[in-house]
Amino acid sequence: MSTIIINREKWLGIPILNVAEHGEIDNPLPTIIFLHGITSAKEQNLPIAYLLAEKGYRVILPDAMLHGEREENISPVALRMRFFEIIRQNLDDVESIYEVLAAKQLIQGDRLAIAGTSMGGITTAAALTQFSWVKSAGVLMGTPKLTEFATMAIEEMKKQAPDMEIPEHQIQAIMDDIEEIDLSQRIETLFDRPLFFWHGEQDEVVPFDHSYSFYEVATKHYTDPENIHYIREANRGHKVSMMAIKELVKWFENHL
Repeated sequence: MSTIIINREKWLGIPILNVAEHGEIDNPLPTIIFLHGITSAKEQNLPIAYLLAEKGYRVILPDAMLHGEREENISPVALRMRFFEIIRQNLDDVESIYEVLAAKQLIQGDRLAIAGTSMGGITTAAALTQFSWVKSAGVLMGTPKLTEFATMAIEEMKKQAPDMEIPEHQIQAIMDDIEEIDLSQRIETLFDRPLFFWHGEQDEVVPFDHSYSFYEVATKHYTDPENIHYIREANRGHKVSMMAIKELVKWFENHL
């Protein structure tokens, strides 16, 4: 039986959990940065990290801005208003974590992946447009269609908080900012890199069709169709299933 170590650390101001097999925590390992969803925290992904660490991976679980140890006293509406700012900060955090991993020589070769659920999955898709050192990726109930999702989210915010005026210039600034990290608009940045999707068909938060229609287009850009995989789960809403977690672990075993 493996003994799994969980180290609570802070890297460049980012609270993280560093999860790996006992005796291996300071050694170079294939490494996965795993990102949580909105209103969640790094500890909530420990079951996934445990299963991956059992297979010999290091898993880094960071707290996103305004979450977990970085939480601030703001309302749920205010938090959602800053959703795309958090995505942007997530990308900066991923880069910082990569720099620390590289400086500490903790990555085995170039075997580094990124994955996440919901907001973390959305960040994962965005990261593929920015970082060529991401060798494999897993998107669980996230969308690679960031511009489309932003348009939908802004309309939803207007409905939920009709008294809250969102200035037009602020909306335009968000749309301009996310265009360069929208994987559906920069599909050429995939470069055949292994990419896994899981999505529940009844997802009421992040539309299933966003990821599935992207997958159908992206498949045509892959020279090796084995490098892109999509699992759809019927009668499943916005909650990751055990089946999805096991399939993700299997995917990284074969593609990292």
